[in-house]
Amino acid sequence: MNTKLKQSKQTLQAKGLGYLEEHENHPTVEMIYEDLVKEIPTISKTTIYNTLNALLETGIIHAITITGTETRYDSEDFPHHHLLCKSCGKIIDIDIKCPYVNQNEIDGHRIDERHGYFKGDCRECLKKKDKR
Repeated sequence: MNTKLKQSKQTLQAKGLGYLEEHENHPTVEMIYEDLVKEIPTISKTTIYNTLNALLETGIIHAITITGTETRYDSEDFPHHHLLCKSCGKIIDIDIKCPYVNQNEIDGHRIDERHGYFKGDCRECLKKKDKR
């Protein structure tokens, strides 16, 4: 790979990671594309997919699939759970204690991945419902 292409790829990976760190909304590829195309008009969804896949392969980011219909991305590197708000669709980090979160084996089974999520209403949506 030539040096210019390598630097360009590293710049895109840094921009993708920076985007995820700045936007804690666990965005989809579509959400990232809609924001970045304003700044980089020549960017494609394929480039975003490739960048996210490279970051996923290195373990820098994580993919979240709660609904089964879309993949969201998360740059937090500590074990945590998520809440999917059924009213507004936001995915929110939840810090709860789980006795199994750091275990690599449970009852003789090897654990490679851990995913924990809840579905309900976020506090902002609850406040809106209370005002009605």
